[in-house]
Amino acid sequence: MVRKKLTAREGRGWLSGTLFCTHFRVAFVPQDSPKPDDNADPVLLGDHDVALASIEKVVVVGPNRTKLVTPNSSLKFTPEELVLYCRDMRVICFLFDRLTPDAQVIEITYTIAKTYQPLKPGSVLSFQNAALGSVEMKQFLSNRRRDTHMNWFESVLDWEQELERCGASGWRVSSVNDRFEMSTSLPRFIVVPQKVLDTELKKSFAHFNEGRIPRWCWRHPRGSDLLRMASFQNNIYHEKDDIRNLEMVLFGCQSSLCVVVELGEELPSPADIQLAHSRLRALCLGDISTSVSVPDDKWLSTLESTHWLDYTRSCLRKASEVACLLRGGHLTVALQEAEDRDMSCVVSSLVQVMCDPHCRTQHGFQSLVQKEWVMAGHRFYSRINYHRDNDKEEAPVFLIFLDCVWQLWSQYPSRFQLTEDFLLALHDSIHLPLFSSFLANCQRERCKRSQNLGQSYTPVNGWRDVLHPDSSSDPSDPPLPPVWDWALQYSKHRQDRFTQPIPPTPPLQPLLNGNLNTNPDTHRLTDAIPGSVFLLSRGTFSCPANLLPWRSSSSGVYKKSHRRAPSSENVPGLERLLKAWALTELPQGLTSTSGPQGPLDPYEPLLPLLMGPCMGLWRECYLRGALHAQAFSHPISANHPHPVERLAREVQQLKDKLEQVSSSTDPNPSAKTAEPRRTDTNLNQNTNNGTFLFPSPRPQGTGVPRTAPLPTSINHQTSRGSPPASAPPFRSSHKDSSGSSKHTFLFGHSSSTEARPDQRYYPAPNNAKLSKSNGSIAS
Repeated sequence: MVRKKLTAREGRGWLSGTLFCTHFRVAFVPQDSPKPDDNADPVLLGDHDVALASIEKVVVVGPNRTKLVTPNSSLKFTPEELVLYCRDMRVICFLFDRLTPDAQVIEITYTIAKTYQPLKPGSVLSFQNAALGSVEMKQFLSNRRRDTHMNWFESVLDWEQELERCGASGWRVSSVNDRFEMSTSLPRFIVVPQKVLDTELKKSFAHFNEGRIPRWCWRHPRGSDLLRMASFQNNIYHEKDDIRNLEMVLFGCQSSLCVVVELGEELPSPADIQLAHSRLRALCLGDISTSVSVPDDKWLSTLESTHWLDYTRSCLRKASEVACLLRGGHLTVALQEAEDRDMSCVVSSLVQVMCDPHCRTQHGFQSLVQKEWVMAGHRFYSRINYHRDNDKEEAPVFLIFLDCVWQLWSQYPSRFQLTEDFLLALHDSIHLPLFSSFLANCQRERCKRSQNLGQSYTPVNGWRDVLHPDSSSDPSDPPLPPVWDWALQYSKHRQDRFTQPIPPTPPLQPLLNGNLNTNPDTHRLTDAIPGSVFLLSRGTFSCPANLLPWRSSSSGVYKKSHRRAPSSENVPGLERLLKAWALTELPQGLTSTSGPQGPLDPYEPLLPLLMGPCMGLWRECYLRGALHAQAFSHPISANHPHPVERLAREVQQLKDKLEQVSSSTDPNPSAKTAEPRRTDTNLNQNTNNGTFLFPSPRPQGTGVPRTAPLPTSINHQTSRGSPPASAPPFRSSHKDSSGSSKHTFLFGHSSSTEARPDQRYYPAPNNAKLSKSNGSIAS
């Protein structure tokens, strides 16, 4: 019998139950839990369970000491508490009952310590077999059907559906990479301009790293296209036909203007992200097995030194720049990264979350991750490093993307259908080596693992997938489930918290050649030079000579130059382009004071506030185990609460004492009640300029009859705004030539009723009495 410490989301306190350990999970069954239904669908993890693959370290707490338990360690004392530090930033604490035999306590501690950490690839395979290898689970997974509400981007029909949804005319789905011969990291199907044939497209793959040519990702409702590509190959000879094909692929459907956004110079590298995340984990989780701790007065400065928030801010800033570029319309924006498999996934996804309301729904967001991460070739398998055998490649790039989405959600909560619970569930699921979405680096590897295929190469046929007859795994085994099958991980109650109701998004306006009919861009550049290419780097535009290798020299051979690109502020047409973006009219109803609640137009980008106070720490993710790591208290009785709870009680006691002292020092409260308010003592009005610090109502007509006023108080009136409807009408003492009131309101708007400026409160009836909690005076 053990007791589990509950988190703030679980209601705090302690829950009694039984602790089990299997080859797959550490299961905690509450004492009063209902009997499981044998006919219900299986769920991998319960609400109080933790997978062994998610555990990072095990710490035991004794009477006067703590110890980190490893598979080879020995215990010389009987543990009283068991603390599990998880890779998903959770800290789970169990308190052993005093009646539990010492042998059982030591046995389950050693069992968890010996099985929690996969040390080699075979351990991960055994973990997968323990979770999904039973006959019932295999049969259950074989009969599962995919979610039809999201787009999986695995067929030509899926990509054509996305083109139709975005209204992207002039593009087509190409199967030139169907056998992964052109690029092993790109998906089987890519979107290219209609005017480029597959025979001509094949010549373009050799000019880019890993064959990752410019390809379509998304179209803005104003007609701009978003592309992704890798950097150019060095020392490649460009023929005339190659140059023409490269120009058509790069410009897409826009023949006049293209902006290349360089991501490598401003955004952090995977190594930087890994280092920042490691420091953040050490700061937020702590470790009770060591005596090293960060003082409270240095916690914020230590958080800043991790650079995690700085890297999040950099990603959001770059995505905001791209979103503003796409809003201008009639251009192609190409994201360029050295390998096009890390930060380009982050920026392209954030741009679509900012600009496309569909991507802020649960199914739309899942489709976005499937398109820009899973199918685009992000190296999930290497970046997550499930086997812990490739530390140089490990980097939580996907986690910093989720943090950026949370920053947008925290500033625009009403514009998202998905909730914080959904982001937390996706954050935690990435640490489980069970889902096909994260157990491969590209679609080619995913297809090989799901079909049990190897590869052979011949000069005629290229790379071909062949079945290995001596394979050790069973080909009849069902494939690993995708991460989007939430019913395998969470109960129906938990899934209902993934979404929230939002107003429906109005449909897109009619399109004509990709341009909005009802709101044409009057500032569009009609005299732009055809084929203009600019580079956006470090927040400035430039036009370096070697931006496009085939334009850098007449010889046709591109040699990389390390000279700094000259500024192009005087490039013809660029100043007019920037001015046109600045003069673009805002939609009707959108003002410059729309604030963080977002613009009224649903297709306007959600530009985040990036100042220091506006960028917050994802508390529900990073700090959900912090209290467990800082202090431990045995729940022997109600006289031993948590230190934070004791501090909250002391603060509340001080507040009560201050209220008692303030009420006892008032010699004649009834005289204050009967005293009329003077104009020069109005706390809510500046007597010099008539400026109100809080909302003030509009004046009523003079014909409103006076009735018995409701009781109120000084503090209540000044902090709550308008008085009750039965209050006397407002009589303004400041009027302009037109006879209207002349006041300035710094916060809020005026309402239908108004209070008199020469009266701070209204006399209360003799039988009225208010509580002291809001500072009111009872008569």
